[in-house]
Amino acid sequence: MTDGGPSDGGSSDGRSSDGAGTDGGSTDGEPTDGETTDTETTRTTRTAAPDRPVVVSVAGPSGAGKTTLVESLCEAFPERRVATVKSIHHDIEPDTPGTDTHRHRTAGADRVVGVTPSLTFEIARGGKGTDRSPEAEAAALRRVLERLAPAHDLVVIEGFADVAVPTIRVGDGPVPAGEVVGTDGDSIEDLVAAIDSLGPFDPAALGGGTGGGDGTESGDGTESGNGADGTAGGDGTESQDGRKNTGTDGAGTRADRG
Repeated sequence: MTDGGPSDGGSSDGRSSDGAGTDGGSTDGEPTDGETTDTETTRTTRTAAPDRPVVVSVAGPSGAGKTTLVESLCEAFPERRVATVKSIHHDIEPDTPGTDTHRHRTAGADRVVGVTPSLTFEIARGGKGTDRSPEAEAAALRRVLERLAPAHDLVVIEGFADVAVPTIRVGDGPVPAGEVVGTDGDSIEDLVAAIDSLGPFDPAALGGGTGGGDGTESGDGTESGNGADGTAGGDGTESQDGRKNTGTDGAGTRADRG
């Protein structure tokens, strides 16, 4: 995938927009090695591995501005298929008691999918449990990332400071476990450049065994990372156009780490 797929009528298999084959070359006969033929920036030409998106975490103490920064990062990549993962340190009820989907789950369904005219949401049982150790957090996050990986170019995580993923550090909290690739003192342009310099992330690097094919990563009644169309968001706000997610409620994180 290249930044969300073909545009301007072109396809991703090396054909030009008028249907003529290009065999990987530019329209003027000069080879491009699969790159675009104009002077697009690195941000718009960079590709992730087919099944591995770029992953970055925004970590810091509560109230430091993590969510605001995540919003800014999502807005900075309009051409990417973006998913977000939100780490929550306490149980929540993501559905409305009394609704049909809530009744399905409370009746014993392990996974409930709701499909509306514009949104798809999914709520599943299973999470990291009450053990908030770094190992448990890493295992829960791995399951989420494995679920999101095939359908997204970029995953922005809010929280999970104890898990070793590339991290943007916000505020003056403890040093995160992952490599710090930026801080809230950097401009959005600098943070975008730092994210663009990252390679695709392999969830297996987090350890904890395989996540399983059904991705039961959500935290005990919190939202899972995937809807019926392969893209879903957390907290009941899923992908509206099949490209950008607004979040995935995973398991919680330590309250003092964010």
